[in-house]
Amino acid sequence: MSSATIGVIAVVCVFGGALIGLGLQLLLPKHHLSKESQDVVKLCAGVVATVTALVLGLLVSSAKSSFDAMNTKFIQTSASVIILDRMLADYGPEAKNVREHLRRSVEVMVHKVWPEERTDVSATAAIERGGAVEAFQAELGQLVPQTDTQRQLLVQAQQVASDVSRSRWMLIEEAQSELPKTLLVLLVLWLTILFLSFGLFAPRNATVVAALFICACVMAGAIFLILEMNRPLDGFIKVSSAPMHKALEYLGK
Repeated sequence: MSSATIGVIAVVCVFGGALIGLGLQLLLPKHHLSKESQDVVKLCAGVVATVTALVLGLLVSSAKSSFDAMNTKFIQTSASVIILDRMLADYGPEAKNVREHLRRSVEVMVHKVWPEERTDVSATAAIERGGAVEAFQAELGQLVPQTDTQRQLLVQAQQVASDVSRSRWMLIEEAQSELPKTLLVLLVLWLTILFLSFGLFAPRNATVVAALFICACVMAGAIFLILEMNRPLDGFIKVSSAPMHKALEYLGK
């Protein structure tokens, strides 16, 4: 289920809770809506609001950390690719074909992760299916150094290529982590209960209904943001492609 779909469901549930609260005003006996009852309900709503705000804050912080970590890995990979290309350039003309292979591999990866047109294939699946790094490592292993300098450069290049391959698999594995469904359901439930308490004692007019709807959209937006940052390779909010495009400018030169 996409983040947008979950966001819409959250709006329906949370705003629906507010509407149920407004409807209960007509059904409950008058003494259930007394000043003393309002005080107790407001106290309970404050507890629910505090817990919900705490969980939302922690989830946003965790999602932002995951997003930043993924972005950092792409920056590190971009730097490693540039360093690898420089090593192959120093190796000599014998590594020309390997450098061209490296550039093509990076271009294909950038096109798959950041396609110009939206496709049904997720970026994570595209990275997982691609074996360009392993093919490049195999081609790199076919180089036969003729001097001590070339031998040293080849060893260093193979080490950097191994680091890039490791980063690729770390990207794939880290992209598998998702927000627990139970936690997501509980969060929406808490928000629904909270808005039900808002509607229970709110005046019944269009301004109040509009305000409750806007607040429900804001809460759903926070959930949408958390889900999107937990999927940094797919969706509307993705890691920046600028480091990889910048690396392409240096490759082969």
